[in-house]
Amino acid sequence: MSAHSPRELPHHSVTLGQQNVKFSAVLTILAVAALLGIYYKTTWSMVEIWERSDTFAHGFLIFPFSAYLIWGQRKYLGTFSPQPNLLGLLVLASLGFSWLLATLASVLVFEQFFLITMIPAVVWTILGSSIVRALAFPLTYLLLAVPFGDALIAPLIDFTADFTVKALQLTGIPVYREGSFFTIPSGNWSVVEACSGLRYLIASFTLGTLYAYLTYRSLARRLAFIALSVIVPIIANGIRAYLIVMTGHLSDMTLAVGVDHLIYGWIFFGFVMMLLFWIGSFWREDDERDVVAGSRQGRIANSSVGSPKSAAIAASGILAVAFIWPLFAVYLDNSSQGNLDREIKIAEISERWRSGQDHVSDWKPIYVGATAELRQSYRHGADSVGLYISYYRNQQQGAELISSQNVLVPESGSHWRHIREDTQDVSFRSVQMGLKQNRLDSPSTKLLVWRWYWLGDEVTANPYLAKMILAKRKLLGRGDDGAEILVAAPYEETPDEAVPVLRDFMNEMLPAITRALEHASSR
Repeated sequence: MSAHSPRELPHHSVTLGQQNVKFSAVLTILAVAALLGIYYKTTWSMVEIWERSDTFAHGFLIFPFSAYLIWGQRKYLGTFSPQPNLLGLLVLASLGFSWLLATLASVLVFEQFFLITMIPAVVWTILGSSIVRALAFPLTYLLLAVPFGDALIAPLIDFTADFTVKALQLTGIPVYREGSFFTIPSGNWSVVEACSGLRYLIASFTLGTLYAYLTYRSLARRLAFIALSVIVPIIANGIRAYLIVMTGHLSDMTLAVGVDHLIYGWIFFGFVMMLLFWIGSFWREDDERDVVAGSRQGRIANSSVGSPKSAAIAASGILAVAFIWPLFAVYLDNSSQGNLDREIKIAEISERWRSGQDHVSDWKPIYVGATAELRQSYRHGADSVGLYISYYRNQQQGAELISSQNVLVPESGSHWRHIREDTQDVSFRSVQMGLKQNRLDSPSTKLLVWRWYWLGDEVTANPYLAKMILAKRKLLGRGDDGAEILVAAPYEETPDEAVPVLRDFMNEMLPAITRALEHASSR
């Protein structure tokens, strides 16, 4: 037996391979830029949110961070050879279709999510499986550029209120609580959106994920630290809220009752994050990467570097697939446009419930960009019910049925308070319906509100399901007409007093309400 050293590749072959690698890398960058340009509305929507919201301002840093991480791996990546994989086009097509559904449903966060997830598909298509695996973290980290987390606000508010009230009670301070509002002997407090801790959670998760990747090598340690970066800020925000209330209480409501409590909160959060990173440093593993295996794989692979022609074909396929969905979205949007001259009239079909001039209360929900609205009161003996309908057609961002801008009570500037929301299953004329049930109160009136969405021949109280129904209707060419219906009845002591009143009204008037909406949609 005799040993032979591996035959080296000719110099001109190595040079050609390096040129092909550079060509593929530049082509990938151009393809990603083209993708963001093709979906420019979605791209710009993210930038607008980063610019106007302090909660998501970190989005400006995510792309530079990912680019820096990729640049830091350039020597390691140099051990791989680009091998275009057209399976990436199938993934890109499925993500494009998902983006289309999100667009039809006007779910901006999912539009943005599917756009960002197209970037790894582009990299896979042009550079191949080995390189996309090597770039798994930087590409996944791009998802943090998507402004998401609004759905967490309500549960975070509930947790913070629960934590604060329990801590106050353990301290020996009596507390009276209604929803996120609570009263102690020294004053009144409420946990609002700014106090939910969402900013702390997002900042902690963004920094914690990056720290875990740079500091640890084992997956278990990385996941453990990322989990801590989620759990710690949630608990820390509860402690922060308790300390703020105690500061106000012990200072006779002279400290921590204005903007200063936000400043105290960020100082406390900074201390908590420093403590978290300091503890995490005891188990750090950030030694240099072992690239021996990668180098060996790269030398073998370099003998079969993908040609510029195959990379160009892959890039052309990316552009072709990417263009399909925005064009189809424009076509569907134009085909679903309808007359905006809507009017909702409820026929007087009930001998018991008659419309009146005086409203049940001065409360009115806020709906932005509604095509038509109805606000009507009905009375039967001593009972009264308010009916509110907001109707939408030709929906778009800023004028859509389901939007965070549409609220029952604004967070500030109103004497009304939103106490609680839950779901209620009720039966009207042998038809079972799920409803959202909300409790509102003001200094003079308490209201129980039932509400649900009407979407042609389907009704639901679930906003996510309603979005899916809207997408289905637009995809099938049935238009995007929809409405939210609210009925409200006052009560004195408990909301149970208003339930039979609302049930009786619905039994009598639901057919007329449905017919009025069907008539409006057919015009």
